[in-house]
Amino acid sequence: MWRALGPGVIFMALAQGSGELIFWPYTIAKYGLAFLFLLLPACLLQFPIIYEIGRYTLLTGESIFQGFIRLNRYCAVVLWILMTLSFLWFGAFAAAGGTSLAALTDLPEGWSRQQQTLFWAYLSMALFLAAILMSKVIYRLIEVFMWGVALFTVIGLLWASAHAEVLKALPDFLRGLIIPQWPMARPWDPADATKLLTAITFAGLGGFWTLFYSYWLRDKGSGMAFYMGRMTGPITGKPESIPDAGALPSHDDGLAHVPGWKRFMSWDIGIGVGGNILTTVLTCLLAYALLYPKGLLPQHYEIAVVQSRFFELSWGWWGKVAFLIIAAAFLSDTWLATVDAVSRIHTDCVYGFFPKARRFAYRKWYLFFLLLLTIITSVTVQLNEPGTLILISAVIGFVGTVIYSVALIFLNHVYLPRQLPAIARPGRVSLIFLLISCFAYVVLAVLYLLTLLGII
Repeated sequence: MWRALGPGVIFMALAQGSGELIFWPYTIAKYGLAFLFLLLPACLLQFPIIYEIGRYTLLTGESIFQGFIRLNRYCAVVLWILMTLSFLWFGAFAAAGGTSLAALTDLPEGWSRQQQTLFWAYLSMALFLAAILMSKVIYRLIEVFMWGVALFTVIGLLWASAHAEVLKALPDFLRGLIIPQWPMARPWDPADATKLLTAITFAGLGGFWTLFYSYWLRDKGSGMAFYMGRMTGPITGKPESIPDAGALPSHDDGLAHVPGWKRFMSWDIGIGVGGNILTTVLTCLLAYALLYPKGLLPQHYEIAVVQSRFFELSWGWWGKVAFLIIAAAFLSDTWLATVDAVSRIHTDCVYGFFPKARRFAYRKWYLFFLLLLTIITSVTVQLNEPGTLILISAVIGFVGTVIYSVALIFLNHVYLPRQLPAIARPGRVSLIFLLISCFAYVVLAVLYLLTLLGII
């Protein structure tokens, strides 16, 4: 089980770059504990969705987008278009990480804070791109880096939360985690409706980011994906890493592994979702204890800088430096994991929709999209401040979440069981939980639409 872990840890580390550092702390810092009770349900809603995404790859070895194409090509095209639009702005996460490095170094000297932020954003993109290009196995680079970010972040947040002022706020915070604390401490701002709904829907990854779990399982070699090969660095000159075909198990041996595969996935996703809950709760606790009393809000080009007060208050200047480094890591790493996964999805879709594209090696298409996305995000990162760009991406992902959640019902509980032996078919309990998550996301989408129309 320990050797198999990895995709869930990447999920945890990647999730730390959005809701945990931006939307939830903003909500808590502004409105106190009024909406905190929504946090745990919002995080747990993702578990059934992630499980179904992983189930398809574990049992077939295929990516989830290949499954959507098999289910209905028109639905898959719509999802591909939405995903493409959603990820035009993910360079904003590198810019958000740049806010930390700009505040930490104040370099280049004499530049404005915005110019410094963009400088560090571009530098981090360049370093990550070089790392991908020179990797022997790309997934291994992503996993090792994300393990480091996840552990460093959890230890750092626990360290900051040990401060006496934070511990003093803990009892009230824990009550707010379970029981709504009304009335709100400050008047409600209708402009925050989008941010609140985004915080709930993207508690964890959410949107098209959640689909990445399938690609991490595939390159980890989990379940039947063991026989599908792994992506090697585009400029290493080595072929894709594919296991020995002679290692394929017999039909009976393969069936014997299915219960173990299911236990592994529950364990792996539990690590991802549980770790995400822990880090989100800790950042919200720090926001409530240290930002809320002073009315400080993490936004604009000060997303991470404002929250460096967490550590500065606890441990002085060194604490501030430590937090800015942590924030830079788990905001910038979002670009690394996202540019890799989105390049894989585009390559997947090109192969699935255009058979003639297979004349070119998978790795060549991957390299094309990798470089194209780097160029696109280098341009879009300048269009607005990071928080706004991240919100635009989240809004588009909102629609996609509803569509692919419903598609998962038909893919895994109608289409796939016809192809599987009885021991591998999903049960009714998993279907019930999936339906609950789907219903919740549909309700959230309706609420979001009503806020856009000014009805609520």
